[in-house]
Amino acid sequence: MSDDDAAPNASSAVVRDVPQPWKRNVTLFLSGQTVSLFGSMIVQYAVMWWVTFETRSGLAVALYAVAAFLPQGIVSIFGGVIADRMNRRVLVMVADGSIAIATLVLAVLMMNDITELWVILLAVGVRSVGAGFQSPAVQAMIPQIVPPEQLMRVNGFFQTIQSAMALLAPAAAGAVFGIFGIVPVFFIDVVTAVIGIGFLAFVTVPTLASLADKTSSYREDLSEGFRFIWNNRVVRWLLGVFAIVFLLSVAPSFITPLMVARSFGSEVWMVTVLELAFSIGMIIGGVLVGTVLAKRSAMGLILFASFGFAAFTLALGLSPNLWVFYAFMFAFGLLVPLFSAPFMTIIQETVKPEMHGRVFSYVGIVMALATPLGMVVFGPLADVISVQLLLIVAGIVMIVVMGVAIVLPSGRAAIAAAKPAGTPVAVAEGDSAQL
Repeated sequence: MSDDDAAPNASSAVVRDVPQPWKRNVTLFLSGQTVSLFGSMIVQYAVMWWVTFETRSGLAVALYAVAAFLPQGIVSIFGGVIADRMNRRVLVMVADGSIAIATLVLAVLMMNDITELWVILLAVGVRSVGAGFQSPAVQAMIPQIVPPEQLMRVNGFFQTIQSAMALLAPAAAGAVFGIFGIVPVFFIDVVTAVIGIGFLAFVTVPTLASLADKTSSYREDLSEGFRFIWNNRVVRWLLGVFAIVFLLSVAPSFITPLMVARSFGSEVWMVTVLELAFSIGMIIGGVLVGTVLAKRSAMGLILFASFGFAAFTLALGLSPNLWVFYAFMFAFGLLVPLFSAPFMTIIQETVKPEMHGRVFSYVGIVMALATPLGMVVFGPLADVISVQLLLIVAGIVMIVVMGVAIVLPSGRAAIAAAKPAGTPVAVAEGDSAQL
């Protein structure tokens, strides 16, 4: 083993100056993000259902996924660098406000009977652009306001809150959309965005001290972020696993409402219960990560969840009836916090604070590009073969790919280098391993 492959030492650990009182900051931050997220999720579900029910087309659902994620992936590469060059709180507030304005414009258009699919997809794409700036900044803010030893716990609770919103949002979306139509959903999102921005205005998030001495150009910052990811075996391998999960598990999940509509019925309550089952699973998983699993190996949780995603994707395709389908979707949701919270914690602990925005922008790129790329394949195929068969094949392929990933030299090195939750991780660029 070379010196570069050696385990990181404690002297190179990340040191952060967290503003006090940190609990007040975290409470305000989580409260604001909860309210804002609630409105965004309502729009997400309502628009996805509207496209599904109005078109009953796998291609249309694929186009929705592309509009919802591809712009975010493209913009994230710029959003992350900007998040490392300005106050992240201000960036989040501006991005959230821009998304609300785009939603308000869409509401006005649909009130005037402008409901062509391309108009809906264009608005979804504009919202996705805003998310490309917002998401890296939000994730980069968390380690600025949370002590390192509390990161796993706070990430777990943040995931629980997101899961709770994912539980309430489809119920609210189903009620509002089913009774009043889609336009009132958009106004709810605008109001929640304003409230979220108001909460965030009271959070203390200092501008990074390193910005005062920054002389590098935008392009140099972007290149530095890529070099860091490529040279850090843990981050590089984790991004690969992240891509596998989104490509072979998250992307196929977008066609589960289509399977419900085709195989079980097109009533709104059916897809609402589907999302509720998923969200209840995520809530329970988030509570587990924030409590009894907070001190467990982050990498171990990621591996367990990754293989679980594969198994339950396959199981969804084998479901004999709607209620079994709901049960497997619940189990799938249970695994989401067991993957996402440890994943974010390892990244936050491993990466230097002044590079968090750039690294999380690449995380956003992988997430935003893998999903539409998968849907470009799964969406059109869903118009040719059954959704059930697609889910079965995706699950089997993911099991094989994950098995290969953990036996590769880079996979073994990343697993060996990962630290227990709450342990500072090295940030030296020389931490490289051969593929």
